[in-house]
Amino acid sequence: MNRLKSYLNKGILEAGCDEAGRGCLAGPVFAAAVILPDGFSHRLLNDSKKMTDAQRKEVRPYIEEHAIAFAVASVSVEEIDEINILRASFEAMHRAVKKLKEQPHHLLIDGNRFNPYKGIPHTCIIGGDGKYKSIAAASVLAKTYRDDYMDELHVAFPQYSWLANKGYGTAAHRKAIAEFGATPHHRMSFRLLPDQLELF
Repeated sequence: MNRLKSYLNKGILEAGCDEAGRGCLAGPVFAAAVILPDGFSHRLLNDSKKMTDAQRKEVRPYIEEHAIAFAVASVSVEEIDEINILRASFEAMHRAVKKLKEQPHHLLIDGNRFNPYKGIPHTCIIGGDGKYKSIAAASVLAKTYRDDYMDELHVAFPQYSWLANKGYGTAAHRKAIAEFGATPHHRMSFRLLPDQLELF
């Protein structure tokens, strides 16, 4: 049983924010913002990286049903290449917060850096997805929505094994890039292959 905290500041609307796909070679970066009610609990909720795919799929609809508000947003590969992945991650979180049906009074950000969102104070929390329920919930939504997106891309580009690697730089993924080249869904600002290999 994990011991996630319900809030940082009691009595105000806090939105937990997290992203998914920052380290991937392909696909957008996704982010979610979640405002949970007092007393929210689910026995499986945790940092999404510590949950199985089946557990994330079980918890996601529960979060969506019981959250006061939630939103998911993404930033495209083209935007990532233009503004860099760190800024793109912050932008994805900003877009998710903007989509919330209720404006939170405070943001809990997973990580150690963030571009302030106008009008809403924030607190950065390293490892926050393993400490606070709202950030853990955001991590689950960002991860599952991004996984679903990569599963759809896999249908058109099966040789890159996105069904299994979700765009991360696994050996199979890099081998496919070396063999077939990059797709429009690859982040060209990223180092897709080691220096001794070239893209053709």
